[in-house]
Order: sequence, then C-alpha cells, then structure tokens
Amino acid sequence: MPIIEFINQHILWGVPMLLIMLFTGAHLTAATQGMIFRRFGTMIKYTAGTIFAKSKSGSSGSITPFQAVSTALAATVGTGNIAGVSAAIAVGGPGAVFWMWIPALLGMVTKYSEVTLAVAYRRQNKQGERIGGAMYYIADGLGRRKPAIFFSICGCICAFGIGNMVQINSLSNAVTSTFGLNSAAVGIITALLAAVVLSGGIKRIAASTEIIVPFMAAFYIMGTIIVLCVNIKEVPNALLLIFKCAFTDTAARGGFAGASVMMAMRIGTARGVFTNEAGLGSAPTAHAAAETDHPSRQGLWGAFEVFLDTIVMCTLTALAILTSGVWTFNGLSETEFTQAAFAKSFNGGGYIVTLCLIVFAFETVIAWYYYGEKFLEFVAGGRFKKFYLALYLLVIVAGSIAPVSVVWELADFVNGLMALPNLLALNLLAPAVRRLTEDFFSNPHEIRLKQPMLHDLPKNKRVR
Repeated sequence: MPIIEFINQHILWGVPMLLIMLFTGAHLTAATQGMIFRRFGTMIKYTAGTIFAKSKSGSSGSITPFQAVSTALAATVGTGNIAGVSAAIAVGGPGAVFWMWIPALLGMVTKYSEVTLAVAYRRQNKQGERIGGAMYYIADGLGRRKPAIFFSICGCICAFGIGNMVQINSLSNAVTSTFGLNSAAVGIITALLAAVVLSGGIKRIAASTEIIVPFMAAFYIMGTIIVLCVNIKEVPNALLLIFKCAFTDTAARGGFAGASVMMAMRIGTARGVFTNEAGLGSAPTAHAAAETDHPSRQGLWGAFEVFLDTIVMCTLTALAILTSGVWTFNGLSETEFTQAAFAKSFNGGGYIVTLCLIVFAFETVIAWYYYGEKFLEFVAGGRFKKFYLALYLLVIVAGSIAPVSVVWELADFVNGLMALPNLLALNLLAPAVRRLTEDFFSNPHEIRLKQPMLHDLPKNKRVR
C-alpha cells in the first residue's frame, strides 16, 4: 500500500512525529519538575515494591492497581518486545534500538501523565464500572468532544491492528514455524479461547493478566539473560554497534540490506511506541478502572510500565539478537531473529520464544479488546458491543493468515492517527498534571480517603 507507506515514512512516523513526541515528553518533564527521574526510587517503591502486597478492589466495578498495570502490560509486553524489536533491527539496523530508548525515557513521563489524567477524569457507567482514558480527558479536560470521538474511532480501528492482527500474525508464524500447524487452525483456536475470557468482562481479563503476564515476563527475561551469558564477550560490541549505527548509516551485512540513519530513527520510534504505547493513549483505559486513592499513585505504574517494557525487556531482546549475530543471517523473516538468537545460543531456546510469543500475543489480544470496547462505548454507549466482539473474533482468524508487511504498515498508520489528538491534549493539560503531581509528592506516604479533585488543589506549589 504505497500511499500508507509514504504517510508512515514521511509524516506519521517521520521526523514530525518524533519531534512532537519528544517535545511532549520534555514539556511534561518540565511541568512535573522532572519528578519521575528525581524520585525514581519512590516510583519503584510504590510499583515493583508493592507487587506482592495484598490489595483488594473496593467495588464490583474496579480492579486493583496491580491488575490494572498487568492488563496494560498485557497490551504492551508481548510481540512488540519480541517480534517488534526483531523487525526494527531487520529494517533499521542496530541503531533503531537507540531510537527506541530516547522516546521511551521521555515516554515514562508521558505515560505517567496519561494514566494520572485518566484517573482524574474517569467516570462510572451504568454497570457500575469505572471507565476513563484519553477520550475522557480530551472531552472533559479540554471541553472538546469531537477530537475525543476521533480518537475513540481510531482506537476502535487500532484494536484490530496493533491489538489483534499484528499479535495473531506473530503468534501464528511462531506456531507454524515451530510445530507445523496450519495458520487458519491457529487463528480459530485462538479466537475460541479469547471468546471464553472476554465473556467475563474486565474482572476476568484482569484476573487472567495478573497471574500470567508477570510470570511470563520473568520467564522471558531469564531466557534473554541465558543468551547474553552464552555470548557475554559480544555484549560490549553490541552496545557499541547500537550507538554507532544510531548516527551513521548501517552497511549491508549478510542478509541485512543496510539502513540509513533516518530509517533507523523512523523504525525505532514507531516500534518503540508500538511496544510501550506511551503517547498513544490506549493504556490509560485499563488504569482508569483501578482502585486507587490518588491519580498520581496510579500514574507511577504507567511510568514503570514503560521502563520495564522498553528500557529492560526490549534492550535484552536487542542484545540477544545482536550478540548472537543472527541479524545478518540470510533467509530469516523480520520477526524470526529472536527465535534464531535463542535457538543458536542454547538447546530448546527457540521453544521458549515460541511459548512467550503465544502467551504474550494472546494476552495482548485480550487487553486490546477491552480498550476497543471502551472506545466504542464512548462513541456509541452500550450499543454494538456484541457485534464488535463477533467482528473482533473474526479478525483474529483473518490475522493468522494475513501478509505480515501489510499488517505492520496498517498498524503504524492507525497508531499515528490515534496519537495526534492525545499528544495535543497532554500538552494542553500539562498544568493539571503538574498540580496532581505536586499534591501527591508532597506526601506520597499519605493514604487519601477521597480522591483529590483538580479544583481543590493549589495552583502554585513546589515540591523538592
């Protein structure tokens, strides 16, 4: 699709989008006085430090903070960390990894702000569920419903791309290449399993992701560490290659056709946003359902999400691919580098990647259906939910046999359209993020009995 490819390369995921995302992250960092970086230890304490603490949701329409981040991680930790990084290196070279890092660092603040605003502007629907997200802070925070509707429509479409077809395509490729199963059969089986989970609503989705996502993330991280231990001597060279290729064109090697700096920048940024979704406006939809005493406390989980997803997991994947040398192999597709890196490094390694891809992709499909349903609910109320579910399940089957290149281009296109109104809203609502941040960090240890309202917070307060 030449037109979409042109728009992706030169507009939505070219220099303009990179500059907008970097500006948004820098603007929000300044607005919050760099709190996420200055108080990084506090963020870890109230996120990773509370994973094993007992927490109960306070109502039938809410979930725990950890369930919320697990659901959001289910949508982000997955094929982006495995197939996405592989595709980025295959097209943009090692330098693409660097251009995943930079937006991710600022993306920690962006995601923190998205989640904080989503909780601050959330509502309760007729079923008693807490609902919120970018569409609500665009509509209520800015008083602009049309951009919120545009965002939601893009989100509904995006759920079929980034949340469905891309995931199933990667899952299907992994299963067929490893076990030789028919692609269509893989799609049908996945659709049936998804129907069972999705019929239980957010409670069943959250219960599923809370158990599976952390375990599989730890399992995958352990696998990448084994690969790096086997190829430990190549780690310094791999890191040097990432930095060198970020600013100079990458020469052709083996099966790698070479890449320019601009290509590395574009692909790295697009794949980085694909995997951590910072600035996209999707993940706040899950966080808005969390039981929390302060919007910024849940916002910390958003920042941690980006840190774990991109800075930790994507970096480990990239190093595994580069240290094993498989990125220059002939005959491998864009999404097969990670499997090849594991298989080359130790016996059974390829099966670990296949298993992780299967589970991560499935959980992402589950989480993104919830996002899509809430986007649809904002536009059309409770109508068309059954139709949307049926269509979503059919697309799972279609995604298992669709050409991978077309799927990625369409996903990038809709992602870009979705991000634009969200990034505009985040910049305009930076003062609201600042006030909520200052209120929380003035005493993060305090447990609020009532969620603070924006109009009750002082406007000129500085926290050191």
